[in-house]
Amino acid sequence: MNEGLLNQAQEQMQKAVAYFKNEIAGLRTGRASTALVEEIKVEYYGSKVPLKQLSNVSIPEANQILIQLWDSNAVPLVEKAISEALGLNPQRQGNTIRINLPPLTQERRKELVKMLNKMTEEARVAVRNIRKDIKSAIESREGVSQDEVKRDLDKLQKLTDKFIEEINALSQAKEREIMGG
Repeated sequence: MNEGLLNQAQEQMQKAVAYFKNEIAGLRTGRASTALVEEIKVEYYGSKVPLKQLSNVSIPEANQILIQLWDSNAVPLVEKAISEALGLNPQRQGNTIRINLPPLTQERRKELVKMLNKMTEEARVAVRNIRKDIKSAIESREGVSQDEVKRDLDKLQKLTDKFIEEINALSQAKEREIMGG
């Protein structure tokens, strides 16, 4: 029995789910969230830096994001990056930027759900690709009985199903959030 391959599969699948969780955190749900802006890349002294490394991001109200920048030279760069990434016009006050989030239209909510569904499918495919690679490794081992290979493949499938289920649950919760329920 090779637990190493199954542990490797579990580790890689956990990373795929964590990446998916992080990706969907950036989808707008009608309520302000720091995740909406923290990962926006800002061109800062020749390199692209996530906004969270240049500022303190907070939510003073349900539909507002407040960004307090540590470097006043970064303010116009951050304004530009936010406008490009979110299509919103931030308001500047010294080293502080406010973003007022307009309410989501039904059409926009449907677009966000489509994006969510695409991201969900990409996450499922990532998990299935991990399964495929580990399955090949299990099947190509030397000196292992067919029964043991079958047992390992069954365990791998159960692991895959568990992570696909977790992705589906995260996706459904996010969809309810986007649709305002």
